[in-house]
Amino acid sequence: MTVRIVTDSACDLPEEIERSLNIEIVPLTVRFGDQEYVDRGELGVAEFWERIGKSKQIPTTAAPAPGAFEAAYRKVIAEGATGIVVICLTSKLSATMSSAELAARSITEVPIEVVDSKSASVGEGLAAMAAARHAASGADTAAVAEAARSLADRTRILGGLDTLEYLRKGGRVGAAKALFGELLSVKPCISIRDGEVAEAGKVRTHSKVVAWLLEEFSKIENPEYVMVFHSMAPDAAEFLAQVKALAPDMEIETGIMGPIVGTHIGPRAIGMGWVEAK
Repeated sequence: MTVRIVTDSACDLPEEIERSLNIEIVPLTVRFGDQEYVDRGELGVAEFWERIGKSKQIPTTAAPAPGAFEAAYRKVIAEGATGIVVICLTSKLSATMSSAELAARSITEVPIEVVDSKSASVGEGLAAMAAARHAASGADTAAVAEAARSLADRTRILGGLDTLEYLRKGGRVGAAKALFGELLSVKPCISIRDGEVAEAGKVRTHSKVVAWLLEEFSKIENPEYVMVFHSMAPDAAEFLAQVKALAPDMEIETGIMGPIVGTHIGPRAIGMGWVEAK
């Protein structure tokens, strides 16, 4: 049995991990004004952040059409898949999962399970990565999907933003609150759990964001998986080293936020995701 994992481009997994685990990516789209780009195909991560730095215009994003998922399903079936598990961006923030489910109804050749990651960025990526490893061990479609759902329930994301402006323009926070944060030079801290984005605190400087993240992570006992993420934060390598010092026996990957999550988070954010032990 060959179970393949399909996920969307909001997962922010490094390309080398996608290739090594044979994960198929369905891209979302990004729009700058009248110009629309396919994530990863027509607009790479480095190009996106370069455009953000030069443009006064904050882009918007759109979920894939069901046809994009159907094409991905048929591609992996042609490559020998006997089952497919789809890991999607949280359904509370995007219509991506609805497209994946609709497309699955068009496929009768193999079983397809669609899983809500209840997360975004590396939280979604962790679920896809773990599912792919479980599939590689020989598990069937139902078992891989069950493991992915269990992991999604135990995934937590914490991050520190450089500004509230991108969340405000994306409709995630009110204008007054964003202005208040900017005037006070507040660095908002957020969490994602069970698909919900919530405020987790406020600090005044980026260094205090990092200190807060490390303190929160130090409280976690025996996490199963850990990933660090950032949106071109200049101290990302240093932060990774500090996280590894707290969990020296773990393999910790780094993901750079791409256009989909980056559109709403903005540059110079930094954070981490982990899966709590059962």
